[in-house]
Amino acid sequence: MRPILQLLIFISILSVALTDCPAKNPDSVKPNIVLVITDDQGYGDIAAHGNKMIKTPNLDQLYQKSLRLTNFHVDPTCAPTRSALMTGRYSTRTGVWHTIMGRSLMDTNEVTLAEIFKSNGYKTGLFGKWHLGDNYPLRPQDQGFETVVQHGGGGVGQTPDYWQNDYFDDTYSRLGKQEKFKGYCTDIWFDEALKFIETSKSKPFFAYISTNAPHGPYLVDKKQSDPYANQGVAGNMAPFYGMITNIDDNMGRLISRLKEWDLEKNTILIFMTDNGTAAGVQRPQKKDLSKKQQRRLSRGKPVIIDTWPGFNAGMRGTKGSEYDGGHRVPFYIHWPGGKLTGGRDINQLTAHIDVLPTLAELCNLTISSELKLDGTSLVPILNGKQDDLRNRTLIVHSQRIESPEKWRKSSVMTDRWRLVNQKELYDIQTDPGQTKNVAAEFAGVVKYLAAEYEKWWKSLTPQFSRYVAIGIGSPSENPAHLTCHDWHAPIAQVPWNHQLIARNPIANGFWIVDIIEAGTYEITLRCRPESAYHPLKKGLARIQIGNLKQEQKVAEGDLSTTFTIELPRGQKKLQTWLDEGNGVSRGAFFVEISRKQ
Repeated sequence: MRPILQLLIFISILSVALTDCPAKNPDSVKPNIVLVITDDQGYGDIAAHGNKMIKTPNLDQLYQKSLRLTNFHVDPTCAPTRSALMTGRYSTRTGVWHTIMGRSLMDTNEVTLAEIFKSNGYKTGLFGKWHLGDNYPLRPQDQGFETVVQHGGGGVGQTPDYWQNDYFDDTYSRLGKQEKFKGYCTDIWFDEALKFIETSKSKPFFAYISTNAPHGPYLVDKKQSDPYANQGVAGNMAPFYGMITNIDDNMGRLISRLKEWDLEKNTILIFMTDNGTAAGVQRPQKKDLSKKQQRRLSRGKPVIIDTWPGFNAGMRGTKGSEYDGGHRVPFYIHWPGGKLTGGRDINQLTAHIDVLPTLAELCNLTISSELKLDGTSLVPILNGKQDDLRNRTLIVHSQRIESPEKWRKSSVMTDRWRLVNQKELYDIQTDPGQTKNVAAEFAGVVKYLAAEYEKWWKSLTPQFSRYVAIGIGSPSENPAHLTCHDWHAPIAQVPWNHQLIARNPIANGFWIVDIIEAGTYEITLRCRPESAYHPLKKGLARIQIGNLKQEQKVAEGDLSTTFTIELPRGQKKLQTWLDEGNGVSRGAFFVEISRKQ
């Protein structure tokens, strides 16, 4: 054989070998990242997972060509999931264990995915839901995102969101400045993400598309909900499915644009959701239930009234639940350039805390060795090494109170077992519906998993007594706008959405603020945001910040009342009162704090 022919054959063989190397990229060719996370869409809310009613053709196609983590877990509610996703650490460790009450604010000492990508030369953008703090230094633009278009709070229509947004033609925040948009919320998030991708494609980019849909209220164009209603899907399920259909349409649009711009091969596309399904299960009144339904409810099983029951892939529990239906969610990852394709299931136990270390390895990112991650890189199992994580233990819990309680709504998980609420043990491989408690038969397993929980709980306890503070007086946000969404208070007293605010509840709570600069401050109290032009009741307004107190009269028809006060630097407790007489007093739902220059 001639030497030149031998050389050509060798080059050909080498080329094939290099082409087949999985999930690795040279430093000079970093992949792009598009991470899509939806809100309240459960594992069963995708047709490819066996749901015979919903139509999700684009997600079904992505399912067919992706690697699928079929045993992937998040927290049972949204803000905790997002903090764990952003940091690679258990949510409670980051200061987040609720969706309101100041416990959805993420500790600024945490290092986020966006900060890591940005420091490694990536363009970073967030579109939609953040839910980890609406004030400096907690906002996405303070935490590594260079391009931000978002709603306030945990969803459109929640208290920090622009007043009376309703999903259509709303006002959203672009890097802290309010801007009027035309169209449906989910369409806008994808529109803005696609603009970001198109203008950033000359450099590696991280696009985080975090939809508020299909979270309630269930609002969508009737052309997307009517097809379900016409097929007999009753109650909230028709618009809920319609919202997912809209997401699916946008996923199709995203995938088409990546192909059109020749970005698909070198883009890691991830689709996931933030907790179990939220629709299809109502909290009925006892008088509305049959005896059979009452027995189901007493056993902790869902009871459906006047609604399509949905499809939960045989799992027990929904959003907020410690059972798998509350926290096992879809996770698809697709990257043609890294050979993460082919429609393969990976059934090992994985979680949201694994996403950061996985992307760091896939993208050859430089991260600090001092980061104490709870998650682990999934690259070995993505590449087919199926035994790498068989012996791990993961834990999730749903607290949703001011201070965490031990064993509250908890699940200790291994590949085989679920220890739920300390006393219930389920063999998830033979009993995926978690119907048979086998704790008595496997006392040794219970003891082992309980010990794992004890170690985990002990590692979290230093965070319980800490507060994550809202910054006041920074040039980055002056004035600062606080809302009762972030009050520390009994949960029944927190008006966390516009509908509750409109009822004028008699409620109060306090904020933890950090005065960045000493100086003269003006503190303005309102019962509605300034744009609503809603008067206060005649009476007496009071404030206390740290040990400093002031009070002043409120006249009939005043839209607001403003205090001027000298504040030293440091972290303080802030509370307000609007006293109307006859024992009626409530906190100011909206407070503006401005440092005078």
